[in-house]
Amino acid sequence: MSAAMPMWLDALLAALVVLGTAFALVGSWGLAKLGDFLKRLHGPTKSTTLGVGCVLLASIGWFGWQGQWSAHELLITLFLFLTAPVSAHLLIQAAIKLDPRLRPPPAPGEQPQADAAGTGRARPIPTAAAGATSSRHPDAGPGEPPAG
Repeated sequence: MSAAMPMWLDALLAALVVLGTAFALVGSWGLAKLGDFLKRLHGPTKSTTLGVGCVLLASIGWFGWQGQWSAHELLITLFLFLTAPVSAHLLIQAAIKLDPRLRPPPAPGEQPQADAAGTGRARPIPTAAAGATSSRHPDAGPGEPPAG
């Protein structure tokens, strides 16, 4: 058993845990209550990441004081801070591909981003009502079987 923890370290670690749980609570509340997909994604990727990071820093401090240094909390923190923004970015890119209306309008004085055809506007999403199906080749005639 090690010596008693100094009051300042105990208060710092307690503050990190309280701050971390407050961030996690706000992030969870944002996920549950905010309206559209982009707003709902913002809560968990920002505040919940900071909340878990604070709790993990408190854990590192606690076990470090006890003399039980371990790389587990540090690796979890590193992995969390690297993967949360990347996964949020990929989810936003996928959402914009599915619904180009989610793309924010260009700022005044900026050129709009061009789509693959270079028209400066988003390509429409093909739907079954427009005649496009996923099982037919685009060059297939009306009587030809699906490609496969």
